[in-house]
Amino acid sequence: MADEDPFHRRLHHVAGGSLSADTAQTTGMRRVEAISGATVGSRNLWMGETHVAASTSSGNHHHGASETAIYVVSGHPSFVFLDEEHGETRVDTKPGDYIYVPPWVPHREENPDPANEAVVVISRTTQEAIVVNLPDLKWVGPVGHAES
Repeated sequence: MADEDPFHRRLHHVAGGSLSADTAQTTGMRRVEAISGATVGSRNLWMGETHVAASTSSGNHHHGASETAIYVVSGHPSFVFLDEEHGETRVDTKPGDYIYVPPWVPHREENPDPANEAVVVISRTTQEAIVVNLPDLKWVGPVGHAES
């Protein structure tokens, strides 16, 4: 069809060895992007890997209006956030687990393993990696959840 968007006419292959570290970073982590506006022309999706070194805790951060889905590939990373009722809350994971991080929620990743890095695959609902580094886990996003 003549009026078909040319973006949808082909698949894009991004080889594992060609992931780009030219993306937003947080102390204690190394992010690499695979799928983004820059790499394949995506419009509403960002996907990549995060590596958290052994015995490391990332800085506190959030991902703005973007929803984030995380799949644990290796290691036993922990995800920490501030729960209104229970205070600082830790979610411990293992390979094969998934984590959902809603928009604007401050959190951090930790890897308590003293010998092995943790690797996760991340997918976000924005074409670029939004990362807002924070001094603590206090909520800094908009009131309510109706951001678009």
